[in-house]
Amino acid sequence: MRKAAKVGAVGGLALGYFMVMSTVALAIGLVVGNFLEPGSGLHMSHDAAEAGQSQAEGASESTADFLLGIIPKTLVSAFTEGEVLQTLFVALLAGFALQAMGKAGEPVLRGIGHIQQLVFKLLSMVMWAAPVGAFGAMAAVVGETGLDALKALAVIMIGFYVTCALFVFLVLGTILRLVAGVNIFLLLKYLAREFLLILSTSSSESALPLLIAKMEHAGVSKPVAGITVPTGYSFNLDGTAIYLTMASLFIAEAMGDPLSIGQQISLLVFMIVASKGAAGVTGAGMATLAGGLQSHRPELVDGVGLIVGIDRFMSEARALTNFAGNAVATVLVGTWTKEIDKERMNEVLGGRLPFDAEGFARHGGGHGPAADDSDGAEGKTLPERRDGDTAKEHVPA
Repeated sequence: MRKAAKVGAVGGLALGYFMVMSTVALAIGLVVGNFLEPGSGLHMSHDAAEAGQSQAEGASESTADFLLGIIPKTLVSAFTEGEVLQTLFVALLAGFALQAMGKAGEPVLRGIGHIQQLVFKLLSMVMWAAPVGAFGAMAAVVGETGLDALKALAVIMIGFYVTCALFVFLVLGTILRLVAGVNIFLLLKYLAREFLLILSTSSSESALPLLIAKMEHAGVSKPVAGITVPTGYSFNLDGTAIYLTMASLFIAEAMGDPLSIGQQISLLVFMIVASKGAAGVTGAGMATLAGGLQSHRPELVDGVGLIVGIDRFMSEARALTNFAGNAVATVLVGTWTKEIDKERMNEVLGGRLPFDAEGFARHGGGHGPAADDSDGAEGKTLPERRDGDTAKEHVPA
C-alpha cells in the first residue's frame, strides 16, 4: 500500500507539473508568434481563402455541439471520422478499462503496443515520399508569393530555435536552480551524448532508456525516474507546445485569417489537450498540429503544407527541448518528493562519478549501475558514502 501511495503521489505531482509547464510553453509560443508575425508578409490566393471560409462555415458549432462532439457515435467511428477529441476520449476509456482489468489486460496492452509499432512503421514508409510533397508545396508557395515565402520560413524557424533555447536556459534553468539547486548547464553537459543521439534521429524516443538510467545514476530514485520520464514523453512536450502555437499563428497569418486574442486563448486551451499524448518520433509534432487545427480551425489545415519543408529542422529543436524538459522534470519531482540523493547528484554532475555506458550496454538496456541505494546489477550493495569520502563508481564484474 505504501508503494502504491508513493507511485500515486509521484504520478500526480508529475502530471500537475507537466500541465503547468505545457501551458507556459504554449503561452510563450503565442507571445513570440505575435511579436515576430512571421506569416504576415504572405498572402495566399483568394481561392484558398474562399475554400477555407466554406470549410469554416460548415464546421461552425456551438459550445454544446463541441462538447457533445467529443462523444463518438460508436467505438469504430472515433477512428474513422478524423475527430481527434473522439479518439482521445476512447483512448482514455480504454486506458482506464485496461488498468481496471489488471493482469488480464496485459495481453491486450501488448497487442496495442504492437499495433502502435506497425502504425509508426507505416508512417515511416510514407514519410519517404514526404520530400517530394514538401518540394511541391514549397515550389507552389514560392511561385505564388516569391521569395517572401522563404524569408517568412526563415523567420519562424530561427525564431523557434531561439525561443526553445531561451525556454530551456531561462525558464527551466531558473526553476531548476531555485527548486533543486542544480545548474542547468551541468545537467545538459551530463546528457550531452543523448543530445547528439537526438540530433541524429530527430526523435527524443531514441534516448528514453538512457535518460532513465542516467537519472537513476545521478541519484534520482527508481520509482521517480521510472514514472516521471515515460509519462513526460507523452505529457511534458515543451518543445512541441511552443511549436504548436507558433506554427498555428504563422499558418493563420499566411492564409490571411489572423487570430484574434480571444481565438488565440481558445487555441491555447485546445492545444493543451491536443499536445497530450503526442509521440516523440520524427514528424509527430506536425501530425499533432494538423490534428489540432482540424478539430479547432479546419479552414487552416491546408496551410500546414507551408511548413512541411522546414519541419525536419524544427523537429530537431522540438525533440531537444522535449528531452531537456523531461530531464529537468525528473530532478524537480525527485526533489519535491525527497526521492533524490543531492550529494550523489553533485558528484555525478561534477564529473567525479561518471556514468558507465559500457555497463549499461552489457546489462541489456537495464538501468545503469549505482543508480540508487538498492542492490546493484549483481545483487551487490553499494558502499555507503560519508561526508569527505570520495565517491567511486561501482563497476560490475
